[in-house]
Amino acid sequence: MSVGEIAGLVAAGAFVLLVVLVAVPLLKLGRTLDETTLTIRQVREQSAPILSQASTTVTHVNSNLERVDDITGNAANVSSNVAALTSVVAATLGSPLIKVAAFSYGVRSAARKKREGQAIADAAARDKAARRERRAARRAA
Repeated sequence: MSVGEIAGLVAAGAFVLLVVLVAVPLLKLGRTLDETTLTIRQVREQSAPILSQASTTVTHVNSNLERVDDITGNAANVSSNVAALTSVVAATLGSPLIKVAAFSYGVRSAARKKREGQAIADAAARDKAARRERRAARRAA
């Protein structure tokens, strides 16, 4: 065996050792990729029912939202009808009621003023009579 053949054998051994050292991480990487593929497959299989249930839920929510839209529209219609009815009642009954209230206030005010005026007139008459009695008493004395 010559030196070149020994060098070739050493180089071939080193190459085999390098291939073995590189093959181990590659095998581990291959197992990791297999596990990742399996996990992705399981996630996909489990997410399909969830997505179909979510789709069904969204469909039900949309139908309920349509009902809510109808209810909201009806409530707005009722609100406008109540506003119109209130306007009619205010126009029909409001003006006469205001007139009746104003008239009754005027009658009460007039009656109170008449009572106050009568009381003042009575007091003035008493004062006048008292003054006359005092003058008559001074003249008689």
